[in-house]
Amino acid sequence: MVTKEQRNKIVVEQKKFVNYLDKNNLRLTKARIEVFNLITKMDNHFGAEDLLKIKKDSVSRATLYRTLNELVKSLVIRKTAFGEKHQHFEFVFDEKPHHHEFCISCKENIEFPDFGEEKMYKKILKEKGFETLGHEMHFYGFCKECADKKINFIGICCGAE
Repeated sequence: MVTKEQRNKIVVEQKKFVNYLDKNNLRLTKARIEVFNLITKMDNHFGAEDLLKIKKDSVSRATLYRTLNELVKSLVIRKTAFGEKHQHFEFVFDEKPHHHEFCISCKENIEFPDFGEEKMYKKILKEKGFETLGHEMHFYGFCKECADKKINFIGICCGAE
């Protein structure tokens, strides 16, 4: 359920997107509005394929990908990498600094908070004359459930008990 505060932030992001379109002489079409509305309903991270599963017929695959690119350029969503063949995105209207843990077996993605590391990194990078625009930190491995299955498989496979 979207809170009133989140709804207000979504309106701000929608205005940001509309301003981007205006500035680039692009029309605010029904399809663009539909894609925007779809991403506001997504939990956590999503890929274009997730949106394709729930979209209406009024949005073609090409329009979806083009609109996602426009939403990235307008800074409404951002790309994030999870070591898969396709791109994932985050809707950043309510984003707090966080990191990602990604299970390479079941593909589960877990967010956990940033504990202030960014301040430390920015200080060091600034001293080196590097202008930081942002960062991502991802941990790859096995979630508890998959790790337990992996251990059980190794035990069965190798004769260990």
